[in-house]
Amino acid sequence: MDASLHEWNLAPKEAIALQKTLAKRLETADRIDSVQHIAGVDIGFEAGGDITRAAVVVLMWQPDSTQHLAVVEQVVHREPTRMPYIPGLLSFREIPAALEAFAKLTIRPELVMVDGQGIAHPRRLGVAAHLGLWLNLPTVGIAKSRLTGQYEEVGNMRGDWVPLTSGKDVIGAVLRSRENVKPVFVSPGHRLSLETSLDWVVRCLGRTKLPEPTRLADRLASRRDQKRLI
Repeated sequence: MDASLHEWNLAPKEAIALQKTLAKRLETADRIDSVQHIAGVDIGFEAGGDITRAAVVVLMWQPDSTQHLAVVEQVVHREPTRMPYIPGLLSFREIPAALEAFAKLTIRPELVMVDGQGIAHPRRLGVAAHLGLWLNLPTVGIAKSRLTGQYEEVGNMRGDWVPLTSGKDVIGAVLRSRENVKPVFVSPGHRLSLETSLDWVVRCLGRTKLPEPTRLADRLASRRDQKRLI
């Protein structure tokens, strides 16, 4: 974890300027170790937005098993929300709690999947990209809706995808992760190419539209008994 990346107590103009600077530090080529553990991250809010909740589930990747993925660790962290809701600056609102959740883990994953955007962001620094810089780990964002960019109609078969573009730049992919279900928006965060990001998301698909790491993180975050998991 790069503890010296930046301060969190920033005015919106300062945060926007910082996003532009940090985006230049992202690595868009693959720099990923052999994957044994994959973390899924879901970040949300409680009490009308006053409490930020970060859930992290770590799964062991078992390519030779029929199940492929097995949960080995999970944690939920809550803390007071540090920043009001400002479109385009959600990572400043969400990541502090996520970092505290990662600090509680005993297993360091080789790959992190985040419920949110990677570089498919107006300033190319969505929550997955921003978190990747802090953790210095390969990250990929899997979002349920488009934040920015244009795309053509995607095929209806599982695994079909089309590029998500912004001008001449490809900033992600629109992936049909389940037949006859709305697609998801995949974009690399840090230390991953789009091709590798897509490959891992598809590998981790189960019976639902979301890859298992983020699906399980979302489920953990919504448990009624989650206070016992803090």
